[in-house]
Amino acid sequence: MLESLEKMLAKGVDNSLLRFGLGKGYLDLGENAKAAAHFQRCVEFDPKYSAAWKLLGKACLAQEEFAAARKAWEQGLEAARAHGDKQAEKEMTVFLKKLERNAH
Repeated sequence: MLESLEKMLAKGVDNSLLRFGLGKGYLDLGENAKAAAHFQRCVEFDPKYSAAWKLLGKACLAQEEFAAARKAWEQGLEAARAHGDKQAEKEMTVFLKKLERNAH
């Protein structure tokens, strides 16, 4: 799947859905820096994409970029609340609480 998405990107197709797919694929492979870069582009295309914010935070956390993870989840919470995306809101609230606990 990643190969076909990368080919689409190389052909000039670029949008939030494509970037989300690439980010998710790289996150699943443990390629967190690549994943974070794609999720970042995804939320630049669509700042209301709460699932992308959630996974951007996870990719940042995996790289021990705690401030970036917090920022992604805080922005994701705003997006989720604006959309009424209760599930994403709950998940990111839990992630933020865990991040705070582990910071101390």
